[in-house]
Amino acid sequence: QVQLVESGGGSVQAGGSLRLSCEASGYPFSSYCMAWFRQAPGKEREGVAAIDRDGSTIYVDSVKGRFTISKDNAANTLYLQMNSLKPEDTAMYYCAADLFPPTVPAGLLVSEYANWGQGTQVTVSS
Repeated sequence: QVQLVESGGGSVQAGGSLRLSCEASGYPFSSYCMAWFRQAPGKEREGVAAIDRDGSTIYVDSVKGRFTISKDNAANTLYLQMNSLKPEDTAMYYCAADLFPPTVPAGLLVSEYANWGQGTQVTVSS
């Protein structure tokens, strides 16, 4: 059974940094694609960053140059380093994982992932 547990959220001022972690269990970590999503109140859940089995990454335009997704296969942990945070980054952040077909790269669509964590809140004040 896939389990994903996020941590590292909190409250910071604009310009600050946070590092989110997602501890995974119950599946072969290195074989799955993983991603971070976020959902602000009243808005749809959106993909923020994804990392493929080989470590290649993609980002939504709004976080490029500020956020970095990474993973530690030995520790079964996914990370999201968030720098230069802005008030519009305020949201609940979720990690997600799924087994993609070998020829399909990791994506940023909610529908591509069947396994989700409970989320960790990030609040950025101006």
